[in-house]
Amino acid sequence: MFTKHLFYLTSEQLCAYEWQGGRLTGGACFVNNRGGVDDFMDYIDSHHPGSPAYLLADLIEEDFQRVTLPHVRGGAARQLLQRRLTQQYRETPFRHHEVQGRETGGRRDDIVLLSALTNPSSVQPWVEALEQLRMPLAGLYSTTLLCEALVRKLRLNDAHLLLVTQQSAGWRQSYFQKGMLKFSRLTPAIDRDGNPVNIGAETAKTQQFLTSQRLMARGNPLQAVVIVPAADSGTLDAQCEDGPETIFRLMTLESVAAGTGLKAGDDDVADLAGRMAEPMLLALLARRPPESHYTLGTWQRYFKLWRARVNLYAVSAVMAICCAGWTGVNLWQEHQSNRDSIRLAAEAAHFDQQYRGTMAEIPPRVTSTANMRAAVNVERMLATQSATPLGLSAVVSEALESTPQIRLLQLDWKVSVPSSSAPAPGQDATQAAPISSLVAGIPGRAPQILMLEAEIMTEQDDYRNAVDSMTQFAKALARHPHLTVEVEKPPVDTRSSVKLAGKAGTQVAAPGHARFTLNLVWKP
Repeated sequence: MFTKHLFYLTSEQLCAYEWQGGRLTGGACFVNNRGGVDDFMDYIDSHHPGSPAYLLADLIEEDFQRVTLPHVRGGAARQLLQRRLTQQYRETPFRHHEVQGRETGGRRDDIVLLSALTNPSSVQPWVEALEQLRMPLAGLYSTTLLCEALVRKLRLNDAHLLLVTQQSAGWRQSYFQKGMLKFSRLTPAIDRDGNPVNIGAETAKTQQFLTSQRLMARGNPLQAVVIVPAADSGTLDAQCEDGPETIFRLMTLESVAAGTGLKAGDDDVADLAGRMAEPMLLALLARRPPESHYTLGTWQRYFKLWRARVNLYAVSAVMAICCAGWTGVNLWQEHQSNRDSIRLAAEAAHFDQQYRGTMAEIPPRVTSTANMRAAVNVERMLATQSATPLGLSAVVSEALESTPQIRLLQLDWKVSVPSSSAPAPGQDATQAAPISSLVAGIPGRAPQILMLEAEIMTEQDDYRNAVDSMTQFAKALARHPHLTVEVEKPPVDTRSSVKLAGKAGTQVAAPGHARFTLNLVWKP
């Protein structure tokens, strides 16, 4: 993984650490003046300036304001928050806001926590030095806002919680309501007389301030969690006595640091981790860095370029891995194909050998293989394409099923082939013309003609029924594709060229039988 540069900034100095492989090393400190900034730039030049940097500020000039704003969404909400931040903190570019819910009554306005570093001159020299060195600055963070993640990690879910930590700048007291930060103050660790401050007394002052600001009501117990080194727990235990509205709980710094996953590197860091809380907070920041608490604007451009470059490297690596995998699959498939080709070639040689052995045992052929193949093809054509009356007979049978009153009398089937009156070259005129190959279906099927003679079983003199039966029968035949039906002789000849004669009740054919003739022509 990448090396992360962690910088801990107070009003007096900046301490530089490195985080790599879950281990915090370093601890070089630089005084907050022009000479210290120059020494800091020399330090960065010799310690991987291309790695990302995280600046954690623990300043007394950090202000927190709790305001209510109308509940809006989208771009209007962002513009409203930015305008309110600018109005609240005009003199500093390092601002932060955090929406912490909505009010329960009235318009149900949003509850917003506004914070800012009110003295930008404590931060700007260090940020500008990193900008001059083109070092990717990932973000500017606050120890107070970072304690929200610490509270969640320690599972401190009290309704009113005061988290007290000992840091380089002094004692940091942060007030939380159900895990959400509401207020924070930084007090010196040594009073004006040079004596250590009394944590119990400072906690009482903070509780009185919270009550006066109506952040907590009177009568609500305040859970004060004090994180101290194990060596100082006895002294602080005597100072932190429970009161009617205050309950103290001491947690050792070593157990909390182990819970955050801090692994001390050199002796200096190990010694510092035993006295102060900043290595623990730096480890918490390095493991899961959130988005920058305070806006950096153009000071963050080199980090954005660094992140884009890392993303491009990651995408290139993924594409290289995919291409390597695809190449491996293709090589494996090629190997399999070569094996299959060798196997198929061996099988083909084996079959060729078997074929030659079988052909050697067969007696000499009467004709060539080509002639035998041609004969088989002709036989298949004769079997499938030669003209037979079976097809038309099936069509007629199907039509007779739908008209049972018609009885078939006679069928005259023939194949329609083109006739040629001129004799073929070399043929005697007295000899009969040769039969066309179309009769045998070579090269294609020939048209077929079927003359059908039938009679209609109907009552005597019922000519309308006879005509209707013949028409129904003809339509049933004409539904088949490629089949043309022509009425050659209707049961009642009503043509204008024929004389209509007879008497009612006179029988022309058999009693009650009307005969008709149809010509069926089937063309393939």
